[in-house]
Amino acid sequence: MPKSKRDRKVSLTRTPRKGLEAKQALIAELRRCVDTYKYIFVFSVANMRNNKLKDVRNAWKHSRIFFGKNKVMMVALGREPSSEYKENLHKVSKHLRGEVGLLFTNRTRDEVDEWFSKFKEVDFARAGNKATYAVSLDTGPLEQFPHSMEPQLRQLGLPTALKKGVVTLLSDYEVCKEGDVLTPEQARVLKLFGYEMAEFKVTIKFLWNSETGEFQKLVGDSVKEEEEEEEEDDGEDSDED
Repeated sequence: MPKSKRDRKVSLTRTPRKGLEAKQALIAELRRCVDTYKYIFVFSVANMRNNKLKDVRNAWKHSRIFFGKNKVMMVALGREPSSEYKENLHKVSKHLRGEVGLLFTNRTRDEVDEWFSKFKEVDFARAGNKATYAVSLDTGPLEQFPHSMEPQLRQLGLPTALKKGVVTLLSDYEVCKEGDVLTPEQARVLKLFGYEMAEFKVTIKFLWNSETGEFQKLVGDSVKEEEEEEEEDDGEDSDED
């Protein structure tokens, strides 16, 4: 008689253990970088693309970049003054929320600001992005597409048909208006027609100096104003691991 799958024994310890070991290794590596590099910059990413971030990593091989695993990074640096790895690193941890990362480097603030202010790359927008401008398509042949694409274009909502084997737009078609939150279909149409609306951009937001322990906010309101706001909201934030 076949053995029931319900009787099969499954180890529940291996995966969590591997996960724990990976977290411990990341914590150790982060702390090694704190000890190695002079500065830590906190940065945010708009329109995240893995291939674009890879380009940044390649350009900054002399430094180290960590992106993702925010809670593990917070543990490594310390969430509170009593648990921080070095002075004022808990202030860095407070800003590890959302699509942000850490740049460990010996390059100066001016060098970092200059490079990242120039690094902007456009890409195709995704569903949920806002259209940065209006796009309309004119009636007529769409010779850039093979005839086999016509059903797909029609499925995306375009009024198309084959005329003498050529994909043809039967009437003018408005893909999107400026400010529209793009649907998956709109995003797909924009990509097919080559309209790039998303800009991958890295914004340097905070700086921590290992030699002085000083923490600086580089964009937006002053650190003092932000800390006052955080103290007012202190009782409301109870995020615990």
